[in-house]
Amino acid sequence: QVQLVESGGGLVQAGGSLRLSCAASRSIFSINTMAWYRQAPGKQREFVAMSRSAGNTNYADSVKGRFTISRDNAKNTVYLQMNKLKPEDTAVYYCNTLPFSVWGQGTQVTVSS
Repeated sequence: QVQLVESGGGLVQAGGSLRLSCAASRSIFSINTMAWYRQAPGKQREFVAMSRSAGNTNYADSVKGRFTISRDNAKNTVYLQMNKLKPEDTAVYYCNTLPFSVWGQGTQVTVSS
């Protein structure tokens, strides 16, 4: 399994941007699918975005057109660029592989109105 460490969260006003990073403990070159998830207070963890090694991506409808997932295999890092943030984007954000590895600590994103 791979260890994952998320960073880049913070407090931002609605309409602002953040870029999250997910650093892996080993090469992600051979990992087909990397994904971002989020969990808001009192809610279940939900899918946000997915990146496959072939280059295709998928997004939850709620973030489509605002968020962009990317991966840098040379740096063993996956990114989530979040633009036009909304208060409903407030959550702890996690990255993971598919199939799942051990969940990291996540990074808190808070969007104020």
